[in-house]
Amino acid sequence: QVQLVESGRGSVQAGGSLILGCAASGSFRSVIAMGWYRQAPGKQRELVASSDIRGGRNFASFVKGRFTISSLDAENRVFLQMNNLQPEDTAVYSCSAEALLEGGLGPRQYWAQGTQVAVSS
Repeated sequence: QVQLVESGRGSVQAGGSLILGCAASGSFRSVIAMGWYRQAPGKQRELVASSDIRGGRNFASFVKGRFTISSLDAENRVFLQMNNLQPEDTAVYSCSAEALLEGGLGPRQYWAQGTQVAVSS
């Protein structure tokens, strides 16, 4: 199975920056994609950005060039750099990983607990 450990959380003022990290470990054949989702109070969870094993990256339209996501590295980590944060970016950000398991199982998606990001005006 896959365990995800997140790093980085915090509160910033509008226009500030934060970096979120996520590392996958456990028993699996390979991690094929990792990404970040967010959920604000009263709203559905939505994709923020993702990075896959082939170097592909995917961003939500609301990112608008403010966020970058690193490549999925050999240690199964990704980092989300968030710049020019705005109050509407306030949410719980959760790391997710898609992995192929031993025995030909998968891909399966796993979730971290989530980390709070708060942006004040």
